[in-house]
Amino acid sequence: MGVSNIKYKLRTKLSLSYLLITLICVASISIFANIFLEKQFREYVIKNQNVKNQEIMNMISNQYGQDNKWNYDYISNIGMNALESGIIIKVKDSKGKIIWDATKHNTGLCNQMIEQMAQNMNSRYSNWQGKYTETKYPIVQVFKQIGTLEIGYYGPFYFDDNDLKFINNLNWFLIAIAVFAFVISLFFGTLMAKRISNPISRVIKSAELIAKGYYGDCIPEKSNTREIHDLTETINNLAETFENQDKLRKRLTSDVAHELRTPLTTLQSHMEAMIDGVWEPNIERIKSCHEEILRINRMVGDLENLEKIESDNIVLDKTEFDIAELTRNIITNFESDFVKKNIKIMYESEEQLIMADKDKISQVIVNLLSNSLKYTEKGGKVKVYISGDKDKVQLIVKDTGIGIPKEDLQYIFERFYRADKSRNRLTGGSGIGLAITKAMVEAHNGSIEVQSKLNEGTEFTIKMDK
Repeated sequence: MGVSNIKYKLRTKLSLSYLLITLICVASISIFANIFLEKQFREYVIKNQNVKNQEIMNMISNQYGQDNKWNYDYISNIGMNALESGIIIKVKDSKGKIIWDATKHNTGLCNQMIEQMAQNMNSRYSNWQGKYTETKYPIVQVFKQIGTLEIGYYGPFYFDDNDLKFINNLNWFLIAIAVFAFVISLFFGTLMAKRISNPISRVIKSAELIAKGYYGDCIPEKSNTREIHDLTETINNLAETFENQDKLRKRLTSDVAHELRTPLTTLQSHMEAMIDGVWEPNIERIKSCHEEILRINRMVGDLENLEKIESDNIVLDKTEFDIAELTRNIITNFESDFVKKNIKIMYESEEQLIMADKDKISQVIVNLLSNSLKYTEKGGKVKVYISGDKDKVQLIVKDTGIGIPKEDLQYIFERFYRADKSRNRLTGGSGIGLAITKAMVEAHNGSIEVQSKLNEGTEFTIKMDK
């Protein structure tokens, strides 16, 4: 047989679960309460019967006077009262002579009472095995037996009409509680199921919109249930992330098109001018076209390098070297560029040996210094600090450049992203350098962070294991 494909709503399942649990609890409590109370009531009836028997015996013994005669009238009253309570008594003197016998006094009433007892018990217990029982008690006065009292009742216990009424009322009370609990559990179960399922349904709706490409439908509802709160927060964060990634993807497409269009347009105009005879195809013009081709080739090469670095297949040729000495040499190579732009560069470091790929770390430092050189105006400053302990090394490149707007900080490591919206090549480059830098640092299990204030400067911090 195949698995059923019927799907039930969470609200339905939760409501049914509340009902089922409530019914099981109420039924269990009712059954155990009924058994326990009935057992206690049965013991009470038996104990009460023994107390009644003792009371009757005491009253009968008091009816033997000092003249050694029995008070027949009082004994008759006692017997009739006992008979009304379902107790049949017989009193004999010390010689066995019957003084008062309920069966002879009112045979029809005694038989009717015994039948009523049997009927009451059979109505409650279909397999009732009780029977009429007689118990004999010696009547003693001043340490002398003056007679015998025989007490007959339906044993070992029986319920009269009042007892059965009490038990039936108790059962009806338990049934009423069960119905009330059912209604309450249905109401609160439905309410709680709604409170739990509604946010989840809202999350499902948002997830469906996200799958269709609509990322702006955030979930404003708050829940005091931790799992539901975490779920809604996760969906909201997911929608925001997808929205940002979609914007970056569209911008990336636009930027790649822009980066390629400019050199291609230049090439096209130059080639058309030479084909139409407007320009002479001399060495300088051909060289200009060649430079545009090299620019496109470098851009494609940067993208290929970035893809290789970001993939899991990157191979690191790790060796031990002094990153402080490496940085000092790179700064020396940049010195003339900083002097031309009248930018003061400062360097502080001690020997820091690390195990890393020297070429890739060199490229990281070159990219950061190039970035500072491009965005720091004349008369500015660039500071490079290297510090570390026995486990980690920290490299800081801080400049007094134009800074990065706060809204752009989270995107600067994306491909082709430039805070300079004018896309000026004199300052902007291709927009891949920082993406490559981040990928290389993370390939070494390191981290790179950036802090910046507009028109005040930028600080990059790299942390790596030694």
